[in-house]
Amino acid sequence: MLGLASKSGNMAEIYRATAKFLERRQEFKKNLRSALITPAVTMFILFLAVLFYVGYIFPETAKLFVKFGIDLPPMTAFTLAISDFLIDNAILVTAFTLLPPVFLWRFTLSKKGGYIADKYIIRIPILGTLIHKTLIEVYCRVFYTLYSGSAESIEPIKIAAEATGNKYFEYRVKNVAVPLMIKKGIGVTDAFIASGVFTETALSRLHSGEETGTLKNTSLQLANYYESETVYKLKNLIEVIQISIAMVIMVVMIALTLVSAETATVRPKTPGTSNPVHIEKNIA
Repeated sequence: MLGLASKSGNMAEIYRATAKFLERRQEFKKNLRSALITPAVTMFILFLAVLFYVGYIFPETAKLFVKFGIDLPPMTAFTLAISDFLIDNAILVTAFTLLPPVFLWRFTLSKKGGYIADKYIIRIPILGTLIHKTLIEVYCRVFYTLYSGSAESIEPIKIAAEATGNKYFEYRVKNVAVPLMIKKGIGVTDAFIASGVFTETALSRLHSGEETGTLKNTSLQLANYYESETVYKLKNLIEVIQISIAMVIMVVMIALTLVSAETATVRPKTPGTSNPVHIEKNIA
């Protein structure tokens, strides 16, 4: 973008648009971490903490009751059974806990993995829709900055697709939409429809702009519209996710507290007493 600015003679506007584009990309990554990555890390750490409690701390107390032949309450017995399973299958549990996240992270770093991840992240319910609209917003903002007329639309379309940072979005625009425009000479909107990465609202607005000759200004209006919508909805979604995570942590803590409280009610048998069944047999 900065290279084109030096050639176009419209350096001031392109510089301002570049600053706005970089600001929106940074804000998008920050919101994505808050909405997706941070809750995932929190749940993973909570899972490890529960494993440590059930697999190490809890058995130290519960097995004392088993050693002295004391009957365990239902929740205590069930938790101890889970603890025994975790201890007996420690290697399997560790592999199941650590390998999937590491494999997923390494897979997304590859070219094919990044493409697949970018393809399906925009299809996640609720959050995927907001990510998708943010990508279109970034695309339209960069396209508005670089577009100067239908005769020179190919290069701005390619650069705008690259600016989204989504490999799937970029691939569909550059390898589906652009070839159709070059080989078959179809319009911008029809090419975007074939790419399959634009929403119905975006296509409708862009089609109107193309027909009226205001495609450049329409792109800016669409970018501003999606910016307002996604910023507001994403903030609300982050708050809902944070509340949900807090509720999950509360439920887990209550469950652990109940198990610990039940353990505290366990009492050994009074010395000198026997099982009633044995007493009846002795009398008989």
